[in-house]
Amino acid sequence: MTANPAYHRIAMNSRFSKGILLLFGCLCAGHGADSIPATLDLSSATAYALEHNYAIRMAKERIREQEGMIVEVKASVLPNASIQSSYSRTDESLVSGPNSDQNWSVALQVSQLIYSGGGVSATLDAQRLTREASLLDLRATVDQVLAQVRGAYYDVILARNRIAVQEQNVRLLEEQLANAQSRFDAQSVSRFDVLRAEVELANAQPPLIRSRNAHRIAVDELFRVIGFNRSDYVGVIPQVAGDLDFTPVEAELESALSQALQNRPELLYLDVMRKAREAGVRIARSNYLPNLSVFGGYEWVKDGMSDRVADSNDGWRVGIQSSWAIFDGRATEGRVIQARSQVRQVELQLADQRVAVELEVRRAISSLQEALELTESAGKVVDQAEEALRLADARYNAGSATQLDVLQTRVALTQARTNQHEANYSYLMAESALRKALGETR
Repeated sequence: MTANPAYHRIAMNSRFSKGILLLFGCLCAGHGADSIPATLDLSSATAYALEHNYAIRMAKERIREQEGMIVEVKASVLPNASIQSSYSRTDESLVSGPNSDQNWSVALQVSQLIYSGGGVSATLDAQRLTREASLLDLRATVDQVLAQVRGAYYDVILARNRIAVQEQNVRLLEEQLANAQSRFDAQSVSRFDVLRAEVELANAQPPLIRSRNAHRIAVDELFRVIGFNRSDYVGVIPQVAGDLDFTPVEAELESALSQALQNRPELLYLDVMRKAREAGVRIARSNYLPNLSVFGGYEWVKDGMSDRVADSNDGWRVGIQSSWAIFDGRATEGRVIQARSQVRQVELQLADQRVAVELEVRRAISSLQEALELTESAGKVVDQAEEALRLADARYNAGSATQLDVLQTRVALTQARTNQHEANYSYLMAESALRKALGETR
């Protein structure tokens, strides 16, 4: 397949995480929030969608959410500093002896977790893997959106071509009516031929009207998919340009299956999530072990034997503290069982997704072959239908064919042209489906 210069193939693993975000930043560079080309072709439509499509923007926000969670988890392994203060005053009737009725204290304390049974490191691993999964989710979202953009774009072009076919049909029928009227005036045909030509011309108007309406709807759907809001846009609404021409591609089943299993972001996503779930097992098991931390600080305390508020004692405090749930009613065991089950569930999802991907690739290649055969057949039929119409017109003018023969030939030509456009459309849609099945982001 010919690579579109607006896109690049993405090889996904943990080392390329930063590169993915950089890639999407480069793809979207130069497209401001309100800028859109005056003429939309497939390349500009997909480039605009990469920045403005709502699903892609939400996927990017999920990455930012995971980055925030990583920062939160990292706080557990960094020193924590806090200042605690208090002030109280007691009714004199409750104060005995030389004690003061006012008390205050200020303490600065720094604590550092030094051992958590591997729970914190496992949590960090899980969050990093989850962020990587979010990147893969972004790539899967981009693949899905690009397939939708291509489909919506081809819908617009097909609808526009259908309008052209119907307009050609109307012009042919107008010529037929003029010819019948001229022959009627020359008294070489009956009034019936004129009436039939008028009826056929009138019957050609509803398909043309429906085709124009379908084109308007297709354009609106394309704008929705790429994230263009025309109601908030001040300027000239862009026009969609392009055609349904294509260059046939070759796809070999075994190599296609291998490529899909290596590249599909859905499979890579589940593989990363399996690793994240395995980290979840380590997190759950860490509760079997103790937590250990050290702390140190400095305190200022009101002298309880003095009536003066400013009199105080101060000094430092250091220590070590630990907690160990020797028996928690098997709560930790329950969490470990849940975590292991989550690993198994992801493994099953991965196996099921592999089967689904293989089936998708097989269907895409089969549909591509079918569409290619349809386009070859449709092209030959158009040539034959055009020649048949030329012969029918000549015979009608020579008086050796009826008006019905000519009208039926025109209908056949209209259908042949429509079939050709639809066959090209089917091929391009099949090619788009194959790209998505192979995990090609471009």
